[in-house]
Amino acid sequence: MALFVVIGPPAAGKSTWVNDRAKSGDIVIDYDRLANALTAVGAAPHGHKRPLATVAFRAREGAINEALRHVETHDVYIIHSVPKQAAMDRYRKYGAEVVTVDPGRDVVEARCAAERPEAYMDGVKRWYGSGLRKRPRPTAQSTAPQGATPRPATGSRAW
Repeated sequence: MALFVVIGPPAAGKSTWVNDRAKSGDIVIDYDRLANALTAVGAAPHGHKRPLATVAFRAREGAINEALRHVETHDVYIIHSVPKQAAMDRYRKYGAEVVTVDPGRDVVEARCAAERPEAYMDGVKRWYGSGLRKRPRPTAQSTAPQGATPRPATGSRAW
């Protein structure tokens, strides 16, 4: 089984990438999905405010901690837009296959302008200033099988 850590700027298509590959029974940790599950149906899908954002982040941390215990028996997908070095080191200890989804700054900015709250542009700036744009160094012992992403993408976003 494999641990996939999916990184990239806001509105890059990280959730779409995961949804196109994850199958029933896989563990998928996506902050936006967690936050949406923790609020009323019909609430805005992005730009969650406190205390909902705090509750969702803590739920996400708990989910990551538990999911890492199961990478030997299940595929685990963690969407982590701009992970800090300590998080990357931790993921690598579990043999993470790091996947960067980045269709380019122009595409991301256009998607953010059309689909996200204005504050998401700060996340775009943070991503492109983070140094993570280039593919992170590979993990020594990946848990991913040969050809890490064998299931074809079927979503509406092209990378």
